[in-house]
Amino acid sequence: MKIMNSFLTVLVMVLSAAPVFALDTIKLGVAGAHTGDLASYGIPSLNAARLVVADRNAKGGILGKQVDILAEDDVCKPEVAANVATKLVSQDVALVLGHICSGATKAALTLYKDAGKIIMSSSATNVELTKSGVYPNFFRTISPDDAQAMLQVEFAVNTLKVKKVAIVHDKGDYGKGLAEFAKGFFGKKGVPPVLFEGITPGAVDYSAIVQKIKSSGADAVVYGGYHPEAAKIISTMKKKKMKAVFISDDGVRDDTFIKVAGKYAEGVYATGPIDTSKNAMAIEAIEKHKKTYASDPGAFYLNAYAAAICLLEAIEKAGSTDSEAISKALRGTWFDTPLGKISFDERGDALGIGFAMYQVVKGRYAEVGK
Repeated sequence: MKIMNSFLTVLVMVLSAAPVFALDTIKLGVAGAHTGDLASYGIPSLNAARLVVADRNAKGGILGKQVDILAEDDVCKPEVAANVATKLVSQDVALVLGHICSGATKAALTLYKDAGKIIMSSSATNVELTKSGVYPNFFRTISPDDAQAMLQVEFAVNTLKVKKVAIVHDKGDYGKGLAEFAKGFFGKKGVPPVLFEGITPGAVDYSAIVQKIKSSGADAVVYGGYHPEAAKIISTMKKKKMKAVFISDDGVRDDTFIKVAGKYAEGVYATGPIDTSKNAMAIEAIEKHKKTYASDPGAFYLNAYAAAICLLEAIEKAGSTDSEAISKALRGTWFDTPLGKISFDERGDALGIGFAMYQVVKGRYAEVGK
């Protein structure tokens, strides 16, 4: 009897020390930058997932089961993202909302593919993630970088009448990939770049590249990358009284960029998802965020909200958490989301969405073209 009691005591201690999940739940992994310089991209997506899941759970869940969120921080670093993917797979998540940055997403995708897990990103725009056909388990609720780069080039040439352009990028899967597309599109428009160069992210000072831009005589700069570096570059340019137009991407079309760059952000252009804030579902989603978190939602929030809706409804339509069944449901269904009605093509790219051009006007981004 004493031996049995000792065994039971040890068993209780082991079980109480282990992570506790309800036995009959659906696990949704949410991976992204939840801390660090790029947390302003990851936290809105995590908040979106939490709100969508809370709403569905309150209505009885999915297939009669409650949904549990397993949140993991990859800090938008590829090496961390691979570890995060390994952890989520080991915890047997049904599917994953994330990752946020293209490089981190790419580093994690093979692990999810090998494990047969569906993953959907609200912000990873690198073209090859879908168009290579290598990752049939990957979906996204944002358009790829070739569409973004084309809009940048057409706006620069047709609207801003740019004659000389300098292209700068952060050497990453996202920034360099976008810059390469922009370089090609400018060439086809008869405006070959006078400068094409990469920088090292996280540097304290970018005066050297700014001097190269100035010496090139460019009347516009297209930057591929994220807001921390963009804020430093534009601030240095403005302090040197340079008049070259600054055009960037959805990695910069974020209020954090404006807060960091301050007065130097004024007039900057950046592409980003088309504004759907007047959509009834978007209005409701934004109000939920304000009520729950007492703040405006931030970048990619509506894209993540749409992704969470699509993932959960695809499970319901599939009638199971089988990846092939979910994949078929995602490609064969039009979902009502804050982005409007969307579905997914054979590569995993969202149908029914696109990019718009924004400009910082009086301290806020305003849509100025599509």
